[in-house]
Amino acid sequence: MTYQIKGIRRIKLRSIKTGLLLLNCQFLCTLLNILPAAAATEPTISVVQSRENTSQWQGITNRLESAGVNYCVISLNNIRSSADWGSRTVLFLPNVEKLTPSQAITLEEWVNKGGRVIASGPVGSLSAPGVRRLMQNILGGYWGFSLDTPEKLQLSSNKLQKWASSDKLMGEVRGGVVVPDDTNQTAAVWNNKDNSAAVLASDRSTFFGWRWGVDTAANPQLDSAWLQAALKRHTTPSTITSVPGGSPTCANSVAENPNSTPNNSPSSFNITAVVPNNPLPNINFRRSDELSDEPIDHLQDSVRLDIQADSRKPISSNEAIVLQQELLKLIGRVESSNLASAAINPGIQSAKAQSAEFASTQPGALTVNSQQAISQANVIVKQIPQLVAQKKYAEARKQWLTAKASLWNQFPVSRKLAQPEIRAIWLDRGTIVNARNEQGLAQVFDRLSQAGINTVFFETVNAGYTVYPSKVAPQQNPLTRNWDPLKSAVKLAHARNMELHAWVWVFAAGNQRHNQILNIDSNYPGPVLAAHPDWAGYDKRGKMIPQGQNKPFFDPANPQLRQYLLNQYQEIVTNYDVDGLHLDYIRYPFQDDRRNLSYGYGQAARSQFKQSYGVDPMQISPTQTDLWQKWTAFRTQQIDSFVAQVSQKMRQQKPDLIMSVAVFPLPEQERIQKLQQHWEVWANRGDIDLIVPMTYALDTSAFSRLAQPWILSRKLGSALLVPGIRLLNLPTLGAFDQIQLIRDLPVGGYALFAAENLQNQQLQQVFNSTQGQAQQDPIPYRQPFKTAALRYTSLQKEWEFVLQNKQLQMSNTGISEFNAQAEILQNALNQLANSPSTANLQTTKASLTRFQSQFRTLMRQHALNNSYQVGVWENRLATIERLISFGERKNKKS
Repeated sequence: MTYQIKGIRRIKLRSIKTGLLLLNCQFLCTLLNILPAAAATEPTISVVQSRENTSQWQGITNRLESAGVNYCVISLNNIRSSADWGSRTVLFLPNVEKLTPSQAITLEEWVNKGGRVIASGPVGSLSAPGVRRLMQNILGGYWGFSLDTPEKLQLSSNKLQKWASSDKLMGEVRGGVVVPDDTNQTAAVWNNKDNSAAVLASDRSTFFGWRWGVDTAANPQLDSAWLQAALKRHTTPSTITSVPGGSPTCANSVAENPNSTPNNSPSSFNITAVVPNNPLPNINFRRSDELSDEPIDHLQDSVRLDIQADSRKPISSNEAIVLQQELLKLIGRVESSNLASAAINPGIQSAKAQSAEFASTQPGALTVNSQQAISQANVIVKQIPQLVAQKKYAEARKQWLTAKASLWNQFPVSRKLAQPEIRAIWLDRGTIVNARNEQGLAQVFDRLSQAGINTVFFETVNAGYTVYPSKVAPQQNPLTRNWDPLKSAVKLAHARNMELHAWVWVFAAGNQRHNQILNIDSNYPGPVLAAHPDWAGYDKRGKMIPQGQNKPFFDPANPQLRQYLLNQYQEIVTNYDVDGLHLDYIRYPFQDDRRNLSYGYGQAARSQFKQSYGVDPMQISPTQTDLWQKWTAFRTQQIDSFVAQVSQKMRQQKPDLIMSVAVFPLPEQERIQKLQQHWEVWANRGDIDLIVPMTYALDTSAFSRLAQPWILSRKLGSALLVPGIRLLNLPTLGAFDQIQLIRDLPVGGYALFAAENLQNQQLQQVFNSTQGQAQQDPIPYRQPFKTAALRYTSLQKEWEFVLQNKQLQMSNTGISEFNAQAEILQNALNQLANSPSTANLQTTKASLTRFQSQFRTLMRQHALNNSYQVGVWENRLATIERLISFGERKNKKS
């Protein structure tokens, strides 16, 4: 513990025992006139220790102490949520080269709450592509490559970087080139012919282009000077804040690494400050009594970016940054979609090249109108902070919305641009009922086929009823009697080269809304529970339907119920030529332990749990931590084991059956507590082929925030991720924007909810034009190797296009090397697609890994001008990698 002494700089009292700490402090402080180091000397910076910088820790801590920095240490291993990054204003990541997707996501959340980051060295360079992209967004650039020899630091002449003006900041350093997203963020450059960036500084971060704290990289005085300058710019009186929701816990040493040098800095305190508004808060449900039928309906509420033009509400600096980022991302999506379209349709592009629409001094994919819209949007991006500083909040919002609308109108919605991808849609019971017969259903499938849909999740079991005449289920849905919609759907889909997957409600047994449609008692639990009431699940109050919801659920622990469901699915798979089985409601109802709202107390579950643990789960509560964890694990296991059982049994009947699940996009541990739905386990075991998270949102930023954790996740094994998009109330260009986001990320497709919302003629026309049936592409989960080869061919077309238009920033030597490496990978992918074998698979994987590792270096110059597009290309290479992994697993099983 460190204390401040009047007239003396500091002394360290190392012998105070923990049990007498407070008493001894009071006594000694009075006796020696020692004042505890409070706000003035409390830690204002948290330093992250990771596996990569542990060997450098002595040098790092020596420099921190010589710089007089008050700090504490956070172990990267302990990061589970955004709160774990701490409540201090500034976080220092010295040479942290590898972060997991979840760590990167929580760091972004922490920064969006007002945290500031100082980083050094090749930050995140050993991480997954999606993580590197996230870190680039946070740091305003990325580590490009190491320099071969030491170079002298030269301060930037940029007037926006006045903080970096001291002579102490100049000297010789062995470092690397950092590639900025915006040249205005360059605070120092290397004194070489390229004057490449050495230090980046954005509103949210400062990024040193060398390994800070390493003697062979820079001398201690230079390191200390740069840290002091960076810390000063991030902790001025106008910017210093505590981070809301951050934990004040920050250790003096790292428990996981007892060999590290302990930090004897003061104990940590919260910094008193104004808490900034959080424009994109963490995901939290509303109170359970406010929930409508579906908790999923409210998932987007806490992550939406609502911009109202007439609002005069103040915009915080953090919100201004978010507005800038979202507009820049939209610019990237517009440019990316136009490039894809131009590369796929070279004939159309060249035919229009002489027209006024495409007249430009800079040849390329964009029309004059598009160039103007993007230029104006870039101007607005720069104006937003100025308008906020002038308190012109309504004007800032108005300009932002104007730019967004203008950019949306630049999407190439009248030309083909889709690559081979999963294009799925849920065909709902209402649409089936309204079709009335096979002829009416044929019209539905015609529309879907024209729109380029290749996978249909056909609602087959709903609220306990089957849509087809069943010998297993007690009752066919009264609304579909006198015909067999499932039989018709299979025939109609296959005639149009589409796949038909039977969509079944698993543990949701009934639906009060459906009862109203049938004009029966609203409390009717559905035909299955009516016949077998002992199969029901209950909440802790003994109610079959949870409070605030409208569906009774089965008890997943009941063996008779499980066998009934298996028999039902076997009937579907055996009697109908379905291509897949799509599991919905494969969970317990939504719960909230904080309000004593829990579920799963069916007769079988209570009996089995009591037999295993000696206590009725009705008698335990969340305060009994150990027992409650066992109860949660017990329920989670019921779902996990049933998924495995269904997958095994159905694939025995039909080995090529595609298994998919509709799941909640909640954080893993929160989802287990509230729904007992642990779909990462199902994916890792290989039980499931397609994970379809219901990432429903009305704006693209919220959609991205819901989908991003799973897109970056490494916990899905070789399963393919297919994010869900809800069309209800979504404008046509908003839907296209969300689809374009998916196409720019390492994802192989999307799923639309639902067919009943595809009545919008404008949306239908956009789908017909951009992804319609002009060509029959392979479906990724059915032909993964062929899909990978075709998607790579599309990538090459984009590279060829920018080369032909002299837009690829690369030397002639670099272009030759790039083309040679790209051709090697193309040949390997084609050979694997035409002749799948172990040898060809290994050759392709090696070629792809080699190309991915070289890609960023080869593209470093181009990334200076278009980092978004380079990131998109990296993501598409990652998609190819996932397709190959999926194909490898499928081939092993076959």
